[in-house]
Amino acid sequence: MPSRRELANAIRALSMDAVQQAKSGHPGAPMGMADIAQVLWGDFLSHNPANPSWANRDRFVLSNGHGSMLLYSLLHLSGYELPIEELKNFRQLHSKTPGHPEYGYAPGVETTTGPLGQGISNAVGMALAEKVLAAQFNKDGHTIVDHHTYAFLGDGCLMEGISHETCSLAGTLGLGKLIAFWDDNGISIDGEVEGWFTDDTPARFKSYGWEVIEGVDGHDAEQVKAAIEKAQANTAQPTLICCKTTIGFGSPNKEGTESCHGAPLGDDEIVATREKLGWSHGAFEIPDEIYAGWDGKEKGSKAESAWNDAFAAYEAAYPELAAEFKRRVNGELPADFSDKADAIIAELQANPQNIASRKASQNALNAFGPLLPELLGGSADLAGSNLTIWEGSKGVEANDASGNYIYYGVREFGMSAMMNGIALHGGFKAYGATFLMFMEYARNAVRMAALMKQPAIFVYTHDSIGLGEDGPTHQPVEQVVALRATPNLDNWRPCDQVESAVSWKSAIERTDGPTTLIFTRQGLAQQERTAQQVADIAKGGYVLKDCEGTPELILIGTGSEVQLAVEAAEKLTEQGKAVRVVSMPSTDVFDRQPADYRESVLPSSVVKRVAVEALSKDSWYKYVGFNGAIVGMDTFGESAPAGDLFKHFNITTDAVVEAALSL
Repeated sequence: MPSRRELANAIRALSMDAVQQAKSGHPGAPMGMADIAQVLWGDFLSHNPANPSWANRDRFVLSNGHGSMLLYSLLHLSGYELPIEELKNFRQLHSKTPGHPEYGYAPGVETTTGPLGQGISNAVGMALAEKVLAAQFNKDGHTIVDHHTYAFLGDGCLMEGISHETCSLAGTLGLGKLIAFWDDNGISIDGEVEGWFTDDTPARFKSYGWEVIEGVDGHDAEQVKAAIEKAQANTAQPTLICCKTTIGFGSPNKEGTESCHGAPLGDDEIVATREKLGWSHGAFEIPDEIYAGWDGKEKGSKAESAWNDAFAAYEAAYPELAAEFKRRVNGELPADFSDKADAIIAELQANPQNIASRKASQNALNAFGPLLPELLGGSADLAGSNLTIWEGSKGVEANDASGNYIYYGVREFGMSAMMNGIALHGGFKAYGATFLMFMEYARNAVRMAALMKQPAIFVYTHDSIGLGEDGPTHQPVEQVVALRATPNLDNWRPCDQVESAVSWKSAIERTDGPTTLIFTRQGLAQQERTAQQVADIAKGGYVLKDCEGTPELILIGTGSEVQLAVEAAEKLTEQGKAVRVVSMPSTDVFDRQPADYRESVLPSSVVKRVAVEALSKDSWYKYVGFNGAIVGMDTFGESAPAGDLFKHFNITTDAVVEAALSL
C-alpha cells in the first residue's frame, strides 16, 4: 500500500504536468494542499464516484478555484468519469478541465469557483441547505439527511469582503457540519502577504462563533486527521482548520514563493521536483498501486447502499415524507402547481387592485407559498420594504432550522452567493431580496448563478426614480441594462399584480437559470386583459392594447411605465392615430419566443416605435431601432417625491405622446 505522501504526490505530479502542458495555470496551491486533500478524501469524504448526484454525499468546494488541478486530480484519481486525457487537455477548448472549476463540465464539481470568496460562500449556503433539509425531514430513528460540507480556501478568499458576510452568518446559524481548511501559505500573486494581510484570522473566526483549530501542519497527515475528527465532533459550530502549508511543496527552487502561484514550473524544475519528491514516473503516469490507493468507488458504493437501506426504512415509516423528499431533491414541482397557479392568476385578473408590485409580489407569495414547501427565502435586512415575508414564513435559527425564511442581515453579496449554494445543494427554491440599487453589491454572485444556470430567484424592489425621496444613491438607472445583458438570466419588470404573479410563476418553474423579479415601491394601475392576453404574459411581451387593422405606431412599456404608454395611446387615438401598446415585462423571455410570435407582436413593417421606461434607455434600441424614440433616463436621479421626479425627468404621458408625434 502506498504511503500517504506517495498518494499526495500523485496530485502534485498531475498538477505540475497539466499546468506545464497547458503552458498556463496555478501549480502552487495544488502542490501545497495535496497532503490535506489526501487525508480528507482518503479518510473522511463520503461520496460515490459512480453517482456524483447522490443526495446524501458530502459536498467539497475548492474556493481557491485557481488551484483547479487539485480538484481535477482528486476526481480522476478517486474514480470519477474524468479520464487522464481530460487532464492532458487542461485549459483547452471544450475539455472538462477548464482553467477554473466549472459546474456541469466534470462530474463531481459541486460549484463554479474562481472569483475568490464565493466558493466558501456557496459552501455556507450548502451547509445551511443541509441543516434546514435535515430539520424538515429527519425523524427519530430515521436520519436521511446527514452530510458535511468541506471547503478549501486561501488567503485571497479571506481578504474578499464576502467572506466576512457569509462566515459571520454561518457562525450565527450554527452550521456545525461546515468545515473549512485555510491554506495559510503566506503567499498571494504579489508575493508575501504580510505586507497587505495581517488580520488575526483565528480571532476573527472565533468572534463569528466558529470553532478554530490553530497551528495545524498541513503537511503532517496525522495532525490534519486529528483536526478533522475534532471538527466533526463539534456539531454546534462551523470549524476553521488553520493549515500552515508551503506553496509549491516539493519544488526545490520555487516552493514558498509567488513564482509557483500562477505559472508553470518549467521543464527543468519539474525534473528537479520529481527527484526531490521521489516520484520516478513520467508525465501523467500513475502506477496501478497509486490508483488502487486512491480508488473511492467501492467505499462510495457501500456508503450509498447503506443510505439507500436507511431511506427504504424511512419510506416504510413515512411514505408521504419520503415521496416529498424525492420530489424536492429531484427538483420537481408539485404536479398540480401550474394549474393552481394559473387559477390564482385568473382570479387576480378578475379582481383588480391598484397596488405596488412589491405588494403584489407578497400577495403572490401568500398564494403560491402554501403550494411550495421547498420555498426558502430571505431578505438583506429589508423584509419590511421588500415584502418577502409571507403568511407561512418561519425564521431559520441555529436551534431550530425547520423554518423557511432566512434573515440575511445587510449582506446582499453574501445572500446571493449563499442562494447559489442552496440551489446547488438541491431540495429548495431559493429566493432573496434587496433594493434593485444594491444588486450592485451582489452583481458577481448573480453572474455566477447565470454562469452555472442555477434557478435562484433574485427579488429587487424600489426599481426606479419612483422610489422617491431616498434620492439618487438609492434610485437605479443603469442596473437593468446590465441585468438584461447577462446571458442565461431572465429579468421581469411587471406592470401590475397580474404580471407580478406571472413573473413569480415563471421564476418558480424555471430550471435552467436564475431570474430577477423587479418590483415598484409606488402603486400601479391594473390593466384590462382577455384570457388570451393573460396567457401571453408568460411569453415576456404581448399586445396589451390594439387598434383596428395594422398599427402605424407601436408604444412599448414595461413596469410602472406601461400605464404611461396606455394613456398616451388613448390620446394619440383621439388624434386619429392607429396605435398598438405592447407590454414587455421580460425582454429575455420575449426574445426566446418563435419568430412568428415576435413578428405578431412587433411587426417589422411598423418602424415607428416608442419605448418608455424610467431607467437607462440603452436596452431598448433593439426594439425601437435607431430611428425610434425612447422616453427614459439619461442621468442619475434626484431626491423628491416620485410624482415630482417623473415630471422633472419628463417621463410622462405627454412626453410619450410628443415622442410619438416626432416620428
